[in-house]
Parts: sequence; structure tokens; C-alpha cells
Amino acid sequence: MTSLILHFFIAAVSCSVLATATINAGGTWSLLRSTIGITAMHMQLLPNDRVLIYDRTDFGESNISLADGKCRRDPNDNVLKKDCTAHSVEYDVASNTIRPLMVLTDVWCSSGALMPDATVVQTGGFNDGDHVVRVFNSCDTCDWEELKSGLIKRRWYATNHILPGGRQIIIGGRRQFNYEFFPKISSSEKAYSLPFLVQTNDPKLENNLYPFVFLNPDGKLFIFANNRAILFDYSRNKVVKTFPMIPGGEPRNYPSTGSGVLLPLRIVQGTVSVVEVLVCGGAPKGAFVNAQNGKFNDALNTCGRIRISDPNPQWVMETMPLARVMGDMLLLPNGDVLIINGGSSGTAGWEYGRNPVLNPVLYKPDCQPDVRFEIQDPSTIPRMYHSTAILIRDGRVLVGGSNPHIYYNFTNVLYPTELSLEAFSPPYLDPQLSDLRPTIIFPDPQTRFGYRDLTTIRFTVSGTLFPHLVSVTMVAPSFNTHSFSMNQRLLILDSGNGIRAVGNSMYEAVVTAPPSGNIAPAGYYLLFVVHRQIPSEGIWVQIG
Repeated sequence: MTSLILHFFIAAVSCSVLATATINAGGTWSLLRSTIGITAMHMQLLPNDRVLIYDRTDFGESNISLADGKCRRDPNDNVLKKDCTAHSVEYDVASNTIRPLMVLTDVWCSSGALMPDATVVQTGGFNDGDHVVRVFNSCDTCDWEELKSGLIKRRWYATNHILPGGRQIIIGGRRQFNYEFFPKISSSEKAYSLPFLVQTNDPKLENNLYPFVFLNPDGKLFIFANNRAILFDYSRNKVVKTFPMIPGGEPRNYPSTGSGVLLPLRIVQGTVSVVEVLVCGGAPKGAFVNAQNGKFNDALNTCGRIRISDPNPQWVMETMPLARVMGDMLLLPNGDVLIINGGSSGTAGWEYGRNPVLNPVLYKPDCQPDVRFEIQDPSTIPRMYHSTAILIRDGRVLVGGSNPHIYYNFTNVLYPTELSLEAFSPPYLDPQLSDLRPTIIFPDPQTRFGYRDLTTIRFTVSGTLFPHLVSVTMVAPSFNTHSFSMNQRLLILDSGNGIRAVGNSMYEAVVTAPPSGNIAPAGYYLLFVVHRQIPSEGIWVQIG
């Protein structure tokens, strides 16, 4: 059975497999910490299983002090010129502990990415932080380092993406219709105009901030802003394809804040033949102005899915079971999409969201349209404006934040500042499925792969194995803020001749590493073995 035929066979049966295997089809929630001291406005998973979290520095005092009596002095701060509290923390998943960190300039509504060397490079922000580049190294005692003039242009509400060569491209931001790169290759490097951001800009509402950006396997960038999208060759500063407007023409980017993902990329014989983008939720035209005047429009309940690899791509619309604005979309290790957080009316912005959507929804891309969506059990904590969510190595999703008003305010507001951190466990983590869950025993964590390397993955399954329902996936750790996960991508590796038994309850697959940096930019990934839609714990690997 060839890899392509096997894919269609797996797709045909996987929609019913989990339904018969799953005991708790709604997932479960657990409160990890009632407070982390700050509100989780931005999150990035690190390859040491810690999570970098930060909010903004001009809130006033947070609920966690800086270590060793340190204080931040900022003459540009409108609230406190001297602040001895932290506005960034490092969360250790294994120990459920936090470590306060110091940022010197305002990181509010910034962007960033995990670089190939495991450093986080974060760019821009507000006020004195809008031209700053900050670097965080993954180590036990590391703290933020700041490069005050690292950016050419002011970046606030911009989007970053790691490129095949290892640099970041930084696109847009408020009143910035251009892009630039970091690190710079010379002192004379400039920012480059991107007229598409002018064309999609509403002077009153904007609606094209935090554009959805994905690296296409041909090395070009898919950029979605407001209600339109292009395929962009950044190396030539040229739009090579213009896609149709999403049907209905409703805006999907901040402040009408929907979300988007690049659906899983299946590698077959060194190529990816099908590339699809999914964009869901948001707020209708005029919702931001209406919210300012006390009218809160219903959120959008539609998703648009487009196969950008087709010669003549067209949007196909689908209806979500729950309307949602400010929702996050995360790729789970088995290829499902989790839609989580947000509200059912209003828009992004201070006090402009209403009616929290407490139930996550799973979207199963390979199922038939009428059975793709599955409502999950609810949280008890509203996650509105400035909430975040990220996938971690054990398959859970960390959820934090929600701060739909200015400053740390816990009383006399509709949705108080939320300092808690909780975890959502998708249905595949049900304990009664443990005999179907793979455990990876080889390779060792932190193994480095070269492009196109043949790699043996050895794993155990204590129950009955269904070899035709096993896949190996790689997930890039994303930078999450404002309902969008930058650099998020999931690769389904080519497993060649399938799975073979090598001992008692032990099996192995020989997979081919991704063929190039266009498909898998160099860096760290989480590798999972998935059996009957149930993923193993991931292991960190490096590619490139």
C-alpha cells in the first residue's frame, strides 16, 4: 500500500476510530495555578519544557515581585516610574513553578518566534518598546536581554515568521505597511513596502493587524489580512498570487479577531502536494465601532477553508457549532484543530467582548464536513481579550490570561484580570485509553536530524496495535498572542513501508525527515507517534 493510498485509508477510518476508542469525548480541565502573578498575554514553549510568559509593563504593579530586590525604572511609564514587580515569568511545566523575569521596555502587543538555536527573539511592543528586540536564552538563570534599536520600524501588533534561512520576517503592525527582517545582514538593510497591507487597511478599524502568515512549501508566504490573502515572494518583494476574498467579506484579523491555521502538511515521497489554510471566527464589519457605543454584535460562526496548492483556489465555507471571536486555533499532535477561548459577541479591545465561550471545539480536517466539529466540555474561567493557549509536550494545552480592561483590576469590572493558569486535556488523554497510547523509546530526546535523513522511531503500545492507524508527526512550538499562534505547523512524516514489530509490544517505523527548510524551517520540533488518533508524549528533536 503506497503512502498516498494509506493516507486516504487512514482518513476514511480515523473519524470513527476515536469515537469508538474514546471514553470521555469532551476532554477535561485542571487548574494548575490560581495565580502566576501576571496575566498571560503572550506565551512561547521552550525546548526545556518551560513556558515564557509576559504581559505589558505599563499596567501598574503585578502580583509577583522581581527577584533579589530588583526594580525597573522607566521614565516613559505612565503609571509607575519605579516598578519592583515582574511582568514576565518562566513557567516550569514539570514542577508547576514560576520564576519572575525582568523586561525593561513595554512588550504590550508584541510578536516573536523561537529561533533555531532555542533562543526566543521577541520584537516590538508599545511606547518605548516599539523598536526594541529582546532575546531570551533557554537556561536556568537566563533573563531578557534587550537591543534598543533592533528594529527599523515601529512594530505594534505585527506578525513574525521563521524563514528557511533561520531569520525572522516581521510583517506589518499598526500603521506599518511594510516588513523587515531580524537579525539584519548589514547595517544598511531597510524595511520593504508591502502595498497589500495598505489595500486591506480600514483607516478607522484597521482589521488587518496581526495578519495570519504561513510559510508555503514552495518557500513563499501565505498572508491573510482582513478578508483577503496573497502568496508573497519576500525574496523578490513580489505578490505571486492573489486569492479570492473570503465569502461574505467579513474581517477576520484584529480587532475583529478570528484565528487561522495551516492545516497539517503530509509529506509523501519528499513532497507536499496538498496545502490548506483554515480561518475561523471573528467579528462582522462595524463590530468594533458598535462595541464602543455599547452594542455588541454576534461573533461570526463560519470557517473558511482554502486549498492554496490548487491552480484555482476557492474558499469553502463551514459553520461552527459555536460562534466565536478572540478564539485560539491550535494544531494538536494527531492533526485535529482545537478552537478554544474567546466570546460569542463583541470584538477585541478593552471591555468590548461579551458572552464568554467556555466550550472548546475540535475540528477534524479529514472527516466529512457534517462530522468535523466536536464540542468539548467547558472551563469555568472566561478567557476573553488577551487570553492565550499553547500545546505542551505531554499533549495538554496550557490556557491563561484574560484581561479585558486596563490595569490589574479584580473588582467592579465585568471580567476581572485573570492570573490563573489551567490545562485542557483533549479526549486522547483519557486514562482509559492508556493501552492504546504509544510510548517513544528511541530516538533519544534532543536528537538532531538532517533533511531527508532516514530515522528509526521505536515505540511501545501495551494494547492491540493497528499498524495502518499509526503516524509520526512533528509540531513546531508556536508563539501565541491575540488569538494567533505564529510559526505553528504540523508535519506528517513519510513512514515508507509502514510499521513492523520488533519485540513484545514493541514496534518501529522508519520515517524520512522533512526534505527542506521550506517545509520544516531549521530548529526544534516536538515529535509524536500517533496510534488511532491517540498521540504519545512528544520528544524534542532538532531538524536542519
